[in-house]
Amino acid sequence: MSVDLRQVFDDLVRFETDLWNGVDARLRQAGAVPLGSLNVLQVVARTPGCRVNDIADALSITIGGASQAVDRLVTRELLARRPNPADRRSSIVELTGSGSAALEAAEEIFDAELAEWFGGALTGSALRGFARSLSTLRTWRKHA
Repeated sequence: MSVDLRQVFDDLVRFETDLWNGVDARLRQAGAVPLGSLNVLQVVARTPGCRVNDIADALSITIGGASQAVDRLVTRELLARRPNPADRRSSIVELTGSGSAALEAAEEIFDAELAEWFGGALTGSALRGFARSLSTLRTWRKHA
């Protein structure tokens, strides 16, 4: 059985767009941080000594885009920058108390939306296979 890779591409890209827009709309409807901001907060929360470069790498975005996202979250007092003791040219990005609270509130909504988007359509084994396949593709392309 051959696979129409153009259709795979189309399905993947369109699903990603629908998923992003749907989850983002639900977060905004609930008064939580938008999905792009949530992604940044999640990276900062799980990365000790987080730098803007770490955010860019984790989210596959430019350093300039990551820096702008951090600036917006610093302005909203959800993140704080402090000098990097190991490199005076960079700073460490940390969650503030408000940032931690915003992250916690948004993640509840985020998790519920993901369960709805994926759990209703795929069985546990199908979802695990899908997750493995996506992870394999991302890892392979980064090292190709």
